[in-house]
Amino acid sequence: MTRPFVKMHGIGNDYIYFDCLTLPPFDGGAAAKRLTDRRRSIGGDGVVLILPSEAADAKMRMFNADGSEGRMCGNAIRCVGKYLAERRGFSKKILTIETLAGIRTLYLAEDAQGFVTVDMGSPVFDSEKIPANFEKSPIVGAPLLVGGREYKVTCLSMGNPHCVVFGDPDKVPLERLGPLFEHHPAFPARVNTEFVQKAGESLEMRVWERGSGETLACGTGACAAVVAATLAGLVPRGRQICVHLAGGDLFVRYADTVLLAGPAEFAFDGIASF
Repeated sequence: MTRPFVKMHGIGNDYIYFDCLTLPPFDGGAAAKRLTDRRRSIGGDGVVLILPSEAADAKMRMFNADGSEGRMCGNAIRCVGKYLAERRGFSKKILTIETLAGIRTLYLAEDAQGFVTVDMGSPVFDSEKIPANFEKSPIVGAPLLVGGREYKVTCLSMGNPHCVVFGDPDKVPLERLGPLFEHHPAFPARVNTEFVQKAGESLEMRVWERGSGETLACGTGACAAVVAATLAGLVPRGRQICVHLAGGDLFVRYADTVLLAGPAEFAFDGIASF
């Protein structure tokens, strides 16, 4: 199969996007496993299919690098909004996108920054819905034994499961710890893990994404970090918080719902054979 694609990223969280609005869809998981290798193929954190929707302006399906399908990706959905506006001529400044985590609303900025904002909905704290095998909900500052050491973790879902650990991200052996958290028996659907510390009025974060490993950025992870920091009393609720990641900055405001804002950029176009 040969199909055109667009490579896009949100502060380095990069995906290979296929427009399936008029062309037939295909096995995105198989494509992700083949195309995301950064040495032997296009390279990326995953593959995104942009599809027609009967319930929203469009539908997004996102596949991690290992071929597993994700329910939500904050950076990917923002890139979908930019693609629809600039490549597909969607003229509305407010778009709705159907995902496995539900319909999300996007706001396309008119300022020079060109940020795309997505309303990520409300965080989910019910352990059964995250899912996370802890006795009590919410899971805030709960002990978890990982790799022979006890960590205090806060767990929630932003459409996909997250485990937030407070501490200096630069001192974390992420290549070793990331897989231990991801595949821990406490998380039956695996988990994204954020290592976070407060830096002035902002947060600093590194992230290990289930199915992809360490990524330069994670939109849902930035949301989870701000929610967890709010619960811990580190940042005020209702204020926009800057989250510093390896790829750049994202901006999160947690009030009734969680709003995620940041850049969405085109990298290049190409033709993929798979």
